[in-house]
Amino acid sequence: MLLLGIDIGTSAIKVSVMDADTQQCIGSAHYPDEESGIISPKPGWAEQSPDMWWEHVQLAILKLHAQRKYNPKNIAAIGIAYQMHGLVMVDKHQHSLRNSIIWCDSRAVETGENAFESIGKEKCLLHLLNSPGNFTASKLAWVKQHEPGIYAAADKIMLPGDFIAMKLTGTITTSIAALSEGIFWDFQTNELSKDVFDFYGLSTTLIPEIKEVFAEHGQLTANVAASLSLKEGIPVTYKAGDQPNNALALNVLQPGEVAASAGTSGVIYGVSDQLTYDNGSRVNSFAHVNYTAEQKRLGVLLCINGTGILNRWVKNIAGAGLDYKGINKAASTIPPGSDGLLVFPFGNGAERMLGNRMVHAHIHNLDLNKHGQSHLYRAAQEGIAFAFRYGLDILRENGMNPQVIRAGKANMFLSDVFTTSFVNTLNIPVEMYHSDGSSGAATGAGLGAKIYASPKEAFLHFKPLELVKPSSHTIYDGYYQKWLEQLQKQLT
Repeated sequence: MLLLGIDIGTSAIKVSVMDADTQQCIGSAHYPDEESGIISPKPGWAEQSPDMWWEHVQLAILKLHAQRKYNPKNIAAIGIAYQMHGLVMVDKHQHSLRNSIIWCDSRAVETGENAFESIGKEKCLLHLLNSPGNFTASKLAWVKQHEPGIYAAADKIMLPGDFIAMKLTGTITTSIAALSEGIFWDFQTNELSKDVFDFYGLSTTLIPEIKEVFAEHGQLTANVAASLSLKEGIPVTYKAGDQPNNALALNVLQPGEVAASAGTSGVIYGVSDQLTYDNGSRVNSFAHVNYTAEQKRLGVLLCINGTGILNRWVKNIAGAGLDYKGINKAASTIPPGSDGLLVFPFGNGAERMLGNRMVHAHIHNLDLNKHGQSHLYRAAQEGIAFAFRYGLDILRENGMNPQVIRAGKANMFLSDVFTTSFVNTLNIPVEMYHSDGSSGAATGAGLGAKIYASPKEAFLHFKPLELVKPSSHTIYDGYYQKWLEQLQKQLT
């Protein structure tokens, strides 16, 4: 029996097929080969076409089939992971009405701040666990104000994963987890937030049917099944945002467990059994994939927007034709501290952990007689690790004190320079696993379809590849303090 996982990333769509019995990935593919772009009509805006995602999902699945490693007809369930916080709007014919306003778009910051002040900071934090901020509800309010014709034509709004499930099945659903990441959910009343909908003047009829994360969200239609060489009626049994899904993929489900990822954005994601919130809304709490009203499981999320996207920018601007392996090898020739070169990875929209400020990326202490390309490669990766430390200290203020962090050996964790910098700067060991978003979505599909009776059964064969321990954290702490001193100057 096979499980198909789909991961709707910002840079690409990745799909994997997993053998449900062995829990091993049989094959994976991504599309496109070059990273997808972000549409930025104005500074601070970020959009992508939902129809582009759908086209790329289909092409990725067909590309995976072409490997001929499995029989597509044996796929029993589908799971979907997706970039969080994006707004997708469709009309009554299920046609998208505009580009999706994605996670790193900053246009609704002021909209959310007004709601925070007007509803009341204490009430927002107590009921929503967050400021309305720059999240999906505020993006929808922005559309209502600035594009009233599109708002009026909308039949349903959804997150990116809901849209792909709709294209596969013709059915539109959502979940408490999805609604919480959009700041639509009231955790005290356990229902849609009356405060948010009333303040923004939004209609609750725009919200799809609410189901559990692990549930049937529709069945593959005949037309789609034929075009993708799959069986008609395969259920979509799991949908989750990329960071909750990354945590699931790493078996991070219980209080005190912590996951990290370093893709386009960088995230530390810890699980709590408390309705916890940060007074400054610098880190955010959302319903985790296994959240219920009876057994609360919250994901406390620290996000750094400018992570892998900075590494990509450095490669494109100064990579001299090197691929990421070449960049990582060159970075390793430079000693820790990058000979004083400092890089700040904040050039991808407003950073929540910096108070929703647009700080932008910066390079400091550049010495034209000393620093070369390899210095820039290393300083960028160290700067990202330092940003993780800055965010971790905020998490520590909020009672999250991880003793070990789990991470998939993927994206920036493929770099020894980054991994070493991360482990030593945070002074926390990291367990590395063979895990990614699409394999996590496949595992979620198995749980949602009840092919696995429990998470324990789903992770029966899940073992770490390695444990990376701090070895020179005192040295890295010194470099971090210099970086922090410069950041504080920027923030004043």
